[in-house]
Amino acid sequence: MDLGLLRTFVTVHRAGSFTRAAALLGLSQPAVTSQIRTLERQLGRPLFLRQARGVTPTTVGDELAHRAAPHLDALAEITETGLNGRIAGRTLHLAGPPEILSLRALPALSPLVADGLALRTSLFTGPEETLDGLAAGRHDLVLSTARPRGGLLAATPLCDEEHVLVAAPHWASRAASDRLGTSCSGLDRLPVVDVHESLPFVTRYWSSVLESKPAASATVVVPDLRAVLECAASGAGLAVLPRYLCEEALASGRLIELLNPPVPPLRTYFLVVRAGALALTHVARAHEALLRAAVGW
Repeated sequence: MDLGLLRTFVTVHRAGSFTRAAALLGLSQPAVTSQIRTLERQLGRPLFLRQARGVTPTTVGDELAHRAAPHLDALAEITETGLNGRIAGRTLHLAGPPEILSLRALPALSPLVADGLALRTSLFTGPEETLDGLAAGRHDLVLSTARPRGGLLAATPLCDEEHVLVAAPHWASRAASDRLGTSCSGLDRLPVVDVHESLPFVTRYWSSVLESKPAASATVVVPDLRAVLECAASGAGLAVLPRYLCEEALASGRLIELLNPPVPPLRTYFLVVRAGALALTHVARAHEALLRAAVGW
């Protein structure tokens, strides 16, 4: 059986689409369709059911993928990295939100850079475009706040990020004098800084802690949490930030935590990779390094 046909088959099985598999393989869609039909003729059995959106594997297709994929991944590793498994000269394409990449992921990968790995990063604030880029082959690893669906992408929980409601000291004093307990009456009169007009961080916090929706609209919108921190610390308004990002500002008194809920809001990050990509040594080592580092995040 032609290994090239099997490789195309496994890619289609993981992608769930001839079009997406063609992009990953660098082939035209007709070429992928022709190869799958050739393999089906050789086996005498259908491997996929064609649907309006993509394809679904038959039981025969699932069985063949289960048997063939691990061996093809192992061959790919040998082809891509050689028998010594070195990462020198390889490039890892990493994508995710700018804050966690800058302050967490990239420092954790520095030892691999010392071993010769090259890094290229893409910064995105939303998980959709990040995961789409991974599925299309533009990235090797992605840090995402959304767990992907389907068989093409594999996600591993990486870390939980605690969110805190903060403001500069003079706003904190005003809010404290206007509220009782966890009431939001005083907080709703403060200006708000967030990453988008929809106030995603503030709205999530209000829903989780205060069981309501924020009444205020955004005063400052800037799509980078590091800039949100600086705006809040300089007095532009309240903000919801990851604790790791604002720990120093809280310790120095530049920011004050406005509420201390018994169960703080959390956001989970996932480390996402295309199925089979961990057979590549440089991707596997970066994946392992990030999981190991995240234990202390």
